[in-house]
Amino acid sequence: MIAYLKKRSRSLFLLFALIGPGIIAAAVGNDAGGITTYSVAGAHFGYSMLWVMIPITFLLVTIQEMCSRMGVVTKKGLADLIRESYGARVTFYMLISLVIANIATIMSEFAGVASSMEIFGIPRYVSVPVGGVIVWFVITRWNYRSAEKVFLLGALLYLAYIVSGFLARPDWSAVAVSLVNPAIEWTHTYVLTLVGIIGTTITPWMQFYLQASVVEKGLNIEDYKYTKLDVGIGAVVASIVAFFIMVAAAATLFPAGIQIETATDAALALGPLAGNSAEMLFALGLLNASLLGAMIVPLATSYYICEGLGFEAGVDKYFKEAPWFYGIFTILLILGAIPALFPKTPLIDIMIVAQVINGVLLAPVLIFIVLLINKKWLMGEHTNKRGYNIIVWITVILLILLSTFLIATTLVPSLSEKIF
Repeated sequence: MIAYLKKRSRSLFLLFALIGPGIIAAAVGNDAGGITTYSVAGAHFGYSMLWVMIPITFLLVTIQEMCSRMGVVTKKGLADLIRESYGARVTFYMLISLVIANIATIMSEFAGVASSMEIFGIPRYVSVPVGGVIVWFVITRWNYRSAEKVFLLGALLYLAYIVSGFLARPDWSAVAVSLVNPAIEWTHTYVLTLVGIIGTTITPWMQFYLQASVVEKGLNIEDYKYTKLDVGIGAVVASIVAFFIMVAAAATLFPAGIQIETATDAALALGPLAGNSAEMLFALGLLNASLLGAMIVPLATSYYICEGLGFEAGVDKYFKEAPWFYGIFTILLILGAIPALFPKTPLIDIMIVAQVINGVLLAPVLIFIVLLINKKWLMGEHTNKRGYNIIVWITVILLILLSTFLIATTLVPSLSEKIF
């Protein structure tokens, strides 16, 4: 009995020691842009888009498990593997597209910091610079283990959205029906929102960050069962948070016919409809999500730029050891923070475009992931099983079809009516 308890306590200790990358990567998908996308989906379509979170959760677990497995087996980041296998030119063009989307995402993070603090009466001219300094200090002055504790604390604070969802007093029977009875609309707005939800929940940069952080954490294949559990827990919890954000907006804003454009609009509208507690929790959740996103998104971008170009990268390295890594991170912070200081910057348009670009770019990134993980010389006995490959290729085809529909209906708005 004592031996059994010792074994169980050791397993529990290892679990807490090894978790982190999966939970953090999935949680940051619910950043300022993500919260806005989920809020808009709930406010515009009510409960009818809740069903999307079930297949997305399944896909998120599948995709992130593959990336973490590649990181554990190869000890290399995703961009590093793409460069080694397909050349610098392919890597360069892919990274350029991702960087453009990520700069827009970083802008939205600081916009989230500004707008959430303005609810509490703190002007953006104070909150944005202070937020930027805090983010820069955590990443450049702390080692990976210390920074990861901050990331995990931020992920834990997302629970505020679950509370706000209950405070909105939704119709749970309608919620249950919407989960199992998909109400799909083949309109430009619906597909735009759908691609945005996919793009913010399973972002391309998220996969690069997850694999890079698994490598930097030094995880081994012997401990992979704990890493796999970490990925599963992170994906499920992140999807539950997203679900409650949509529920809160659907229960309050949709019946009142309130159309919103930002997560801040959602927070302010919740006040008179669901009470000041719901408003404050929503605003605090937005601040937490924005600061965490402002740390992780430029960090992920710095990882894959440096991996793709062959430069040293890692939070555990000193500035003189990885000057490009920290330099790129600093530049990205500045580029993201400055536009948030100007109220007239069309940040909502930038935010929406970033989520949709992420959704469109996800297909080519998934193609690279599935091609790499099936290389015997790279993965040995840890290549994909057939079921995994079928799931990923079906996802790629669906994403291409949705992206094609979105582009076509953008160019010819009446096209959706002619087809359906």
